[in-house]
Amino acid sequence: MSYWVFLIAYVLGSIPFAYIAGKIKGTDLRKHGSGNMGATNAYRLLGQKWGIGILVCDALKGGAAAYICLVSFGAWGAVAGGLLAMLGHSYNPYFGFKPSGKGVASGLGIITVLIPRVMLIAVTVFIIVVAVSRYVSLGSVMGALTVLVMVFAFHEPTPYMIFALIAVSMVVFRHRSNMKRILDGTEAKFGQKKGE
Repeated sequence: MSYWVFLIAYVLGSIPFAYIAGKIKGTDLRKHGSGNMGATNAYRLLGQKWGIGILVCDALKGGAAAYICLVSFGAWGAVAGGLLAMLGHSYNPYFGFKPSGKGVASGLGIITVLIPRVMLIAVTVFIIVVAVSRYVSLGSVMGALTVLVMVFAFHEPTPYMIFALIAVSMVVFRHRSNMKRILDGTEAKFGQKKGE
């Protein structure tokens, strides 16, 4: 099997769907809203259809990256490919490796492929938290932490435990400014048109 699949996984993760959509709509997402190139900022700036479309595309690229590496190199390969896709998305090479997306949607695609029962529980937690708090960022963090808890609760294979430890740490780290804004009372709630 060719190790080129890992490069493909990274390139897939680096596809900036939110940026492309913004350009189509005449808006540079890096300069508006939260400045984040993810589905939430796109939802606020470009509208519901675009936001959902970007969420799906980002999840698909993460899932595709994990899948091709899973087929080629098994579970450990899938973990490597998935993490490469998340890195490509979160620190995009097309924009000088500066922080861009936060890896939630791409991570969703990865766990959908690798650990679907964990994904279902994490998504349920996300929905409940967002419905109650109206903070997408809080829902994302709680959903990610749910993944970490459930991989151990379900005794998932060791590679997926390692993936959860690293990927969840990445997601929580990328949301640290959101958590500070929640504590300060300045975080935008779902449906508002200001920064994430």
